[in-house]
Amino acid sequence: MSAQQAALELSSSVSSPVTSPASSISAQEPRARFYGNWSPRWLALPFPLFLLLLWYVAAQFEWVAPQVLPSPQSVLLTFIDLVASGEMFDNLKISLLRVLLGFGVGLAGGLLLGVAMGLSPVFKDYVYPLFKAFSQVPVLGWLPLLMLLVGIDEALKIILISKAALVPIALNTFKGIENVPARYVEVARVLKFSRWQLLTRVIFPAALPPIWNGVRYGFTHAWLALVVVELLASSEGLGYMIVFGRQLFQLDVVMAAVVVVGAVGYVLDRVLARIEIVLLGWRRSGF
Repeated sequence: MSAQQAALELSSSVSSPVTSPASSISAQEPRARFYGNWSPRWLALPFPLFLLLLWYVAAQFEWVAPQVLPSPQSVLLTFIDLVASGEMFDNLKISLLRVLLGFGVGLAGGLLLGVAMGLSPVFKDYVYPLFKAFSQVPVLGWLPLLMLLVGIDEALKIILISKAALVPIALNTFKGIENVPARYVEVARVLKFSRWQLLTRVIFPAALPPIWNGVRYGFTHAWLALVVVELLASSEGLGYMIVFGRQLFQLDVVMAAVVVVGAVGYVLDRVLARIEIVLLGWRRSGF
């Protein structure tokens, strides 16, 4: 290569625009400075506040009849009255006991079923197709049959809540164990781990993240199933409050109960998220 050609290549490389990492970082600095002062919790507030404002304006100008859409002030006063009388806490306590009992049964059954399918290919071949068919039937699909078999007492509610929780827990447990990387098992065999050591030190720790995701999904499904069951076959609980308020056309009671259902479900999910941080704190974040 001649000196003239080398000079031309050098000049073209210098004159061509090159985006350096420093320039890309500097371009993102204004956005990072803007969002850096805001917590994600605060960033999530504008939309709910906008909905609340829209609700208030619609009630004030009576865009919807007050009998159909009560004002936020009316719902707040009704909520205070329900709390003061103890009616809200009594129904909330009943609903929580139901969902915790049903979720506990579904959790135990889902973990046992998922572990059995994940560790035993023979058991999976026999059970998994039937389980998939069972999981496709929604909670409401089992309601008429179970009402004939067990009536409309607490057993019906616990069975339906347990079914709602069992399906995602069993599926995630099975998939978590099945997807454990084979190299982990190979290393354990090289180290001559016993079967118990393989399960407790390799399989279950590696499968714990998807298993816990299944637990969270299972609880969410159990909470939704609780409300559905109480709407259809109950004489107490938060779902019953919604039905009772609708029957008497007390929409403020309905709205107050709906707000409590959403708030309690959100708080319980946050509790599970905090437990997840404790259980899976050993995981290293990816780079």
